[in-house]
Amino acid sequence: MKRLIVCADDFAGNAAASQAIAALAGASRISATSALVLSPRWAGDAARLQALRGQVDVGLHLDWTSAFARAAGHGLTLKGAMLRAALGGFEPAAARAVVERQLDAFEAVWKAPPDHIDGHQHVQQFAGIRQALVAAVAQRYPPAIRPYLRRSAAGPADTGLKTKIIAAMGASALGRLARAAGIGCAPALSGIYGFNGGAVHYAKLMQTWLAQAPEGCIVMCHPATRAEAGDDIGAARAWEYAYLASDAFAQALARADVQVSRGARINFPA
Repeated sequence: MKRLIVCADDFAGNAAASQAIAALAGASRISATSALVLSPRWAGDAARLQALRGQVDVGLHLDWTSAFARAAGHGLTLKGAMLRAALGGFEPAAARAVVERQLDAFEAVWKAPPDHIDGHQHVQQFAGIRQALVAAVAQRYPPAIRPYLRRSAAGPADTGLKTKIIAAMGASALGRLARAAGIGCAPALSGIYGFNGGAVHYAKLMQTWLAQAPEGCIVMCHPATRAEAGDDIGAARAWEYAYLASDAFAQALARADVQVSRGARINFPA
């Protein structure tokens, strides 16, 4: 049986996302989530996950591009962040300070290190940020409690232009840095699509991801119980939740012979 990490991003992004993620985690439909700790909802919504501590990986969704990041003073648009990464990268000391603040914010609420770290819109692998992240993790956490990292490298089923652009923003470079520092990385990322096409299309995509993703791959998702006002991908979040909570998803897992597994139980090479 193949072990995959099904990770729901954007916990604490809004009420509907936190509600959906907690419900899916409680039903063992997902095995990981990553939290937007700059959100004012983080401290309160984390209580939804307390009963699942040790059953689901709870991690940091490192953030430079949300409204929460802009309110915190370091945020940019995604286009602006990509441009800065491409034109020499983020300034190391400033990036390190932002990483440390978000790790502090995670631990202040969760009272433990994150099980894993990824990035909102994949910023964890951007030039300047990836170096700061690896340095912070290596210094803060001894090997026994060190979080694993998401490396947004394409899985076999992910061959689209969006996937290639994401990977080109530093997936390989992050992997090299992490290995040199003794930090584990998941081998690949699936679940990338344009947040369009509707519920039936999403179900077909998920079946392909489950069938073709390699052992230990992260399959990311962005569920919410409903589309909230102002959420650009709210409709997609709602159809993702409906599918992940359905019997059809359970049947797809069985057909693909997939076990939804915590990354903390997979020995990622460091």
